[in-house]
Amino acid sequence: MRKMLLAIPLLLAWAATALAVELGDDGLHKTPWMRDTFKDLREDLAEANAEGKRLAVIIEQRGCIYCTRMHEEVFPVPEIDALLNEKFFFVQINMFGDIEVTDFDGESLPEREITRKWGALFTPTLMFFPESVVDGVTAQQASVATMPGAFGKGTTYNLLNWVLEHGYEGEESFQKYHARKLADSPVGE
Repeated sequence: MRKMLLAIPLLLAWAATALAVELGDDGLHKTPWMRDTFKDLREDLAEANAEGKRLAVIIEQRGCIYCTRMHEEVFPVPEIDALLNEKFFFVQINMFGDIEVTDFDGESLPEREITRKWGALFTPTLMFFPESVVDGVTAQQASVATMPGAFGKGTTYNLLNWVLEHGYEGEESFQKYHARKLADSPVGE
């Protein structure tokens, strides 16, 4: 009986976490910081800039355990959630979806083909873009940082800030930035 009483809070905590992450009809996670757009990256970049936010793409797939981990353990961290909501304009792409996506180079392809064009192999993959993109380049070429796969809270938090601080333009690589910032990170590792 004592073991059962101890297990109840754990089950309630697990249930609350599981319920907090909404899945759409496509089987992908849905969050308030994801934008429902026509998936034309040129238009999305203009809209992100108009809002003073950074454009990013998140590529996911149905049943992705690493996507679930990020949505349950990393993205809800208050400091990370605040950055995602206040500083970024995220467009969700289904790695095996059929919705047309227009790349920065003007080519329109179904999600499953555009992710292949960009060389995305893992989900989740996060791609971050500069405030302006040169005509004729692909999202893969324009990306200032790409996070392929699930990472911990500290790495994700620091990557978001490195992108916002334009760290990719400076001398300090993300790895050095991350090592320097990790000790003082408000979210841990």
